[in-house]
Amino acid sequence: MGMMQEFKTFAVKGNLVDMAVGIIIGGAFGKIVSSFVADVVMPPIGMLMGNVDFKDLKIVLQEGKEAVEGGQEAVAEVAIKWGAFANVVIDFIIVAFVIFMVIKGMNKLKKQEEAAPAPAPAEPEPTREEILLGEIRDLLKKN
Repeated sequence: MGMMQEFKTFAVKGNLVDMAVGIIIGGAFGKIVSSFVADVVMPPIGMLMGNVDFKDLKIVLQEGKEAVEGGQEAVAEVAIKWGAFANVVIDFIIVAFVIFMVIKGMNKLKKQEEAAPAPAPAEPEPTREEILLGEIRDLLKKN
């Protein structure tokens, strides 16, 4: 089998397509969660902390130095931006929790399917011989 045929077989496998769909949906879900954290969760927390925007929370290691380059001011600051990091950590926790709940639900459904007994097979129709033997038995009982 040629390399192109092997690649075609690999590329059209169902698992690869399922994985691609999962990655695309996961990326979109990540954007939703990021927006939820940044636009819904963090503003009330920042308000409770005294109208603080979490994106601006940082530990400055070195103050910015103003320099003029080509007629424009440039400010370079060295800082640990822990507020932005906190947003990303909260994003991760929400995504991990949602995935945990989805997998937990899938496992519960799988266990229910395994626990459900298979329907009993229907009794087969009696054969002609069985019907005749039953009639003979009934006649012998009468006599």
